[in-house]
Amino acid sequence: MEKGEYITMAAVERQHWWYVGMRTLSAAWLDQVFASRHDLHILDAGCGTGGDALFLRQYGTVIGLDYAAEATAFVGERLPGRFARGSVLDLPFAEHSFDLVTSYDVLYHTGVPDEAPALREVRRVLRPEGHLLLRLPAYEWLRSRHDRQVHTRRRYVASEVRQMLAKAGFVVERLSYVLSLLFPLPATTRLLERFQSDHGEASAMELPGTMLNTILYLPMAFEANWLKMGGTFPYGLSILCLARVKPALPKTMLPRMVK
Repeated sequence: MEKGEYITMAAVERQHWWYVGMRTLSAAWLDQVFASRHDLHILDAGCGTGGDALFLRQYGTVIGLDYAAEATAFVGERLPGRFARGSVLDLPFAEHSFDLVTSYDVLYHTGVPDEAPALREVRRVLRPEGHLLLRLPAYEWLRSRHDRQVHTRRRYVASEVRQMLAKAGFVVERLSYVLSLLFPLPATTRLLERFQSDHGEASAMELPGTMLNTILYLPMAFEANWLKMGGTFPYGLSILCLARVKPALPKTMLPRMVK
């Protein structure tokens, strides 16, 4: 991610409708699984400037991890003593250290050339039956200037996310596209970018005015309520998935080798 994007993120992520809305969507599922739990050991893998890690503290103790040097100063201040610099491809933690790992818009990055090793590392540090909350950008045809700024390697469809989690030893509990009600707006904007000769370098995540910020958040709050009721969305700007570690088969159920 470009250095300027870290500065923008740190400045706006506690108020910006997109960041606040995405945290509301995450809570829709986390509250159902971890209702009244405040004792979890949580890893925010690829924590950026730490805004989501602060949100996750309502569920327990949070460790933030990020590879980028630009994130270090922000997270070190927000999570003193609870930040590790490292890669999702080689997590610096012991096996079975966490009840929950979150990964918000990380595995799509050019710094992660293959999702499989990262997911194996997540599975390794999760406790038996531990959970992963994963968010990824949707649809390659939505690639935009913002993807260039944040160094996007790829975008996904839901079936790809489901398949790669199954291969990595996870059971998908919930999966849905999100940021669906506002989908026509960013989709149109990103398609129009292709006809503009000068895209510039201004961040796509700058904070709008207070009224517009509130208006844009409301559809995401509605989506969160729909997810709480068990609903899903067939399309959206992002994909949200809650999965748990697939339990190992008892030894008595393992197939015997024929001599």
